[in-house]
Amino acid sequence: MDEFFKSGNYNLSPTIFFCATPPDDGNLCRFYKHSANFCYKLPDNVTYEEGALIEPLSVGIHACRRAGVTLGSSVLICGAGPIGLVCLLVAKAMGASQVVITDLSADRLVMAKELGADFPLTVKREDGPEELAKRVEGLLGAQPHITIECTGVESSVQTAIYATRPGGVVVLVGMGAAMTTVPLLNAALREVDIRGVFRYCNTWPMAISDAGL
Repeated sequence: MDEFFKSGNYNLSPTIFFCATPPDDGNLCRFYKHSANFCYKLPDNVTYEEGALIEPLSVGIHACRRAGVTLGSSVLICGAGPIGLVCLLVAKAMGASQVVITDLSADRLVMAKELGADFPLTVKREDGPEELAKRVEGLLGAQPHITIECTGVESSVQTAIYATRPGGVVVLVGMGAAMTTVPLLNAALREVDIRGVFRYCNTWPMAISDAGL
């Protein structure tokens, strides 16, 4: 057990076995042995289908914790795919007052609206990052406290930085290219914190509790 496990940040340990992430094998088998310390019992009122969604929900919980979402936070979520949608659900559950969520797909944004997004925003590939940032500010009446970037696309990461208010937080959830061009000086001069997210840790009890509501 290394320092990352001892500090509770086991997701950062270079020795961790993360099931189904190469080179670690998955568990598509009849029986699977796993450490009891990392096993959690599903409540009787949670189905296996619902239980399967606890894993992506954990990503949303970890992202919102890293972002510091709290009562009254205004949040921009870039990307309305599965992870963007669970981030939306968790942000709202943690007290976010207004959430803008962006995507290229209008259909995804319809689902986002049904799940509680205040401002679904359709974007186009040719939209400029600074232009989109202005549109977000126009919808909220101010720049968001927090941006959760769930696409990993370079232009979307740029939008996330430009859109976030001075002193705010950008959390990078989406996995993009190894090298990405971003307006780092813009973030530095406005004290915008950029925080990474790698998987999750210590999220399962909350995720299971939320799933059982």
